[in-house]
Amino acid sequence: MAAAAAWMIGAASAAPPPSVFVAKVGVGDLCEKTSSQIVVASTRNPDVRRFATMLIVDHGKSSQMVRSAARRSGLHPPAPALDPTQRRMIADLRRTAGWRDRDMAYIEQQKQAHAETLSLMQDYAAAGAVPPSRRVAGDIVPVGQHHIDMLNSIGR
Repeated sequence: MAAAAAWMIGAASAAPPPSVFVAKVGVGDLCEKTSSQIVVASTRNPDVRRFATMLIVDHGKSSQMVRSAARRSGLHPPAPALDPTQRRMIADLRRTAGWRDRDMAYIEQQKQAHAETLSLMQDYAAAGAVPPSRRVAGDIVPVGQHHIDMLNSIGR
């Protein structure tokens, strides 16, 4: 499911330029919220519902934090838009028959996406060029790690 990782932010091996960081976070958050809304509407698993609801809130907050830091730094980020791969992944999630299969697909997508996002945030927190965005990335790192920990415990 290598495409699942790419749907969120692509490969992140070093801190990207500030505008790229902001764009990746924005589109990633949009994708997370969209996929989570789909799952909240269909799942019967209370753990998955709780997790997806939390993601909707947390990724809304991270979008707001990153956009605010970007504006304080003189950047004017455009509204995020899903790329073709992300749109396909969302469409695949919508087409998945049965809530159990959709939940499983969602969890797999989230594990890969969150690993990539955590790497992006860690890289930017350590070496990002814009101090306000660097601080925000550092603030988001523990939230991303918490999401990964929760994903690893769902279904145990």
